[in-house]
Amino acid sequence: MQIKDIVKKVKQIEIRTRKKTEAALMGQYHSAFKGQGMTFSEVRPYQFGDEIRRIDWNKTARFREPFVKVMEEERELTMMILVDISASMDYGTKVQLKREYVAEIAASLGFSAAGNNDKVGLILFADKVYKVIPPQKGRKHILSIISNILTADYVPAESKIDKAMEYMMGIFKRKSLVFLFSDFGDEYDSKMLRVASKKHQLLGMRIYDEKDNEIPDVGYARLLDVETGKEIWANTSSARWRYTFAEAQKQKLRALEEDFASSSASFMNINTGSDYSKLLYNYFQKK
Repeated sequence: MQIKDIVKKVKQIEIRTRKKTEAALMGQYHSAFKGQGMTFSEVRPYQFGDEIRRIDWNKTARFREPFVKVMEEERELTMMILVDISASMDYGTKVQLKREYVAEIAASLGFSAAGNNDKVGLILFADKVYKVIPPQKGRKHILSIISNILTADYVPAESKIDKAMEYMMGIFKRKSLVFLFSDFGDEYDSKMLRVASKKHQLLGMRIYDEKDNEIPDVGYARLLDVETGKEIWANTSSARWRYTFAEAQKQKLRALEEDFASSSASFMNINTGSDYSKLLYNYFQKK
């Protein structure tokens, strides 16, 4: 895309997502994540009505009178958006490519976080981590994230979700909200999901096109795996072949859902033609 086309596309996404965000998501996001624990602020003399469990026993013993720890709510959060930029994500047969759909969802999440004064960061990955945008606040930063998702070079390589998660956990130690976007077409280590889910609040979002799950009857066709370069010829007129393909996709999805559930992580399966705002609204409401 030319620069003027990129700017136009980013602006269109901002306009669309801001309406959805302000109408539905921002309030639920704020309610779900307005406080994530307590942090020490100061010590002061004990006052009637203070909780006994807040007493600072060391200082109390030193000064021979009771002191209590004053705690403040930790309000600021960090949101990390991880996006699979393997070649299969640069594909679409309906209104949008997967990458464009991801950019729009990321925009809604980003503007919700920005409205809550939270930081947002981005990791673009495929067979390795290709780009990292450190967490920052503000509208301009969110627009930069949208632009990077749209304009990334989507590489012909198998996605390594494990490497992306391991990298993210190595860099960001503090508990964060992690949104993982992929079509999950490649193998991954389910143990990494469990480790990541213990450290962070993880939501996996499988973005799929309707043709990912079912192939129409178009006779003999050459099918190309854009990530590995492998080609096969298939008789798509065969009802048995189409059924076997569709069933294999269903089994893969079931295994994916089970992996996330057993890891205590959240999961969404989202068609590029569906209304993601309702799914996110329900997710925030549950949290």
